[in-house]
Amino acid sequence: MGLKLFNTLSRSLEAFAPLDPQGQHVGLYCCGPTVYDYAHIGNFRTFVFADLVRRFLEFKGYTVRHVMNVTDVDDKIIAKVRAQNGSLRQYTEPFEKAFFEDFTVLGCLRPHDLPHATGNIDSMIHLIGRLLERGLAYRAADGSVYFSIDNYRKAGAQYGRLVKLNFEQMRPGERIRSDEYEKDAVADFALWKARVPEDGEVFWPSPWGDGRPGWHIECSAMSMQLLGASFDLHLGGEDLAFPHHEDEIAQSEGSGLQQPGQRFVKYWLHGAHLLVEGKKMAKSLGNFYTLRDLLARGFVGREIRYLLLSAHYRESFNFTLEGLQGARTALARIDECLDKLKTCAGTAPAPPEPGFITRFTEALDNDLNISAGWAVVFDWIREKNRQLTDQAMTPSAAAAALAAWQKINNVLGIVSADLADAPREIIALADERQAARKARDFKRADALRASIKTQGWLVEDTPQGYKLKCER
Repeated sequence: MGLKLFNTLSRSLEAFAPLDPQGQHVGLYCCGPTVYDYAHIGNFRTFVFADLVRRFLEFKGYTVRHVMNVTDVDDKIIAKVRAQNGSLRQYTEPFEKAFFEDFTVLGCLRPHDLPHATGNIDSMIHLIGRLLERGLAYRAADGSVYFSIDNYRKAGAQYGRLVKLNFEQMRPGERIRSDEYEKDAVADFALWKARVPEDGEVFWPSPWGDGRPGWHIECSAMSMQLLGASFDLHLGGEDLAFPHHEDEIAQSEGSGLQQPGQRFVKYWLHGAHLLVEGKKMAKSLGNFYTLRDLLARGFVGREIRYLLLSAHYRESFNFTLEGLQGARTALARIDECLDKLKTCAGTAPAPPEPGFITRFTEALDNDLNISAGWAVVFDWIREKNRQLTDQAMTPSAAAAALAAWQKINNVLGIVSADLADAPREIIALADERQAARKARDFKRADALRASIKTQGWLVEDTPQGYKLKCER
């Protein structure tokens, strides 16, 4: 069948075909974190989804260039910097560091490129200059530069490709300086914001005076600089479709940098909202969780990743603590089966069994239907457990099953390494902990367990001794 994806641009399922004439290289861009606070699990649903897309494309043999921006200047950040009376970098750096620590704990592959908004101001200024030259942007009296929706439409372009907009019922022509606005305003949006006293020392020089870029222009400039004027995939949460992604299309294609007949982005993929305990996440409701909140409750990264990957990306998903307990049980079933297969396989080599891989691939080829993918996985687990129980599994068959699982897990990213893969220093700490337990020094044992956990490893005690599992 081949991979098919639901393209928000066409609102239909489309066969995936890269822009690369050889059909090998894929450019993928995902809107990254705004580092003004710790990321919450709603944010991480999008990033885990993007990781799944990348992993599956690589599984299918594509060479992917994965770009994710870091928004380290915007309205929210400047307000925080002003409140703390510090520098921009002093404020954003700890949150950026925390984000990538969390990103790693969730098993996400690090993007190949991580452009920062503050490191790409020149490319944004250049792009704004092109829009001014083409008559699609104008300078306001205060020195700010705005994109003209009216001029864009008069030039024959469509504004409202990702979402249906009713221009008769909205308020076209308004000018909005804020980075974010609601759907009832089809508005000229800021490309460059003239410096105001509230900005403090957060500003850059430009041909239009001191100021800073608007949020929307950041992604257009950075994505095109790294992936070219036209690229394959742009991912994000559905809340970004309008205005952010719609504005990206307008200013990117308004620049005229694409070849005739080419779009800015070929496929737009949007992940659905995440509910928590059945409601929209809010601190006032007590259902607002960062990853660190969940780790503090005793859950581990791969359990959270599993749950975030348990539903189709276009379905609204209800994230619950009960669901995390279910994730723990499901992963234990997988781990138990894999441990038995390893015991049975011994050192027998074998190529991967093809049937499992084929069924899993067919499931995800259908718009990344991860729910169907998990059904394939657990059908396979039941089959292998039956064969093991009936002693109908040969060492070579077990080795073939494990080889197939490794390929599947390269997509899912949820099964941890075993003791043999643990670093020597982690094993040394675990051995020291085991000695402390035997000496009944449980305080020391708990401290060592905590130290091991902070380094990304989980100790599990069994009647046969301890096991080490990597959470990352």
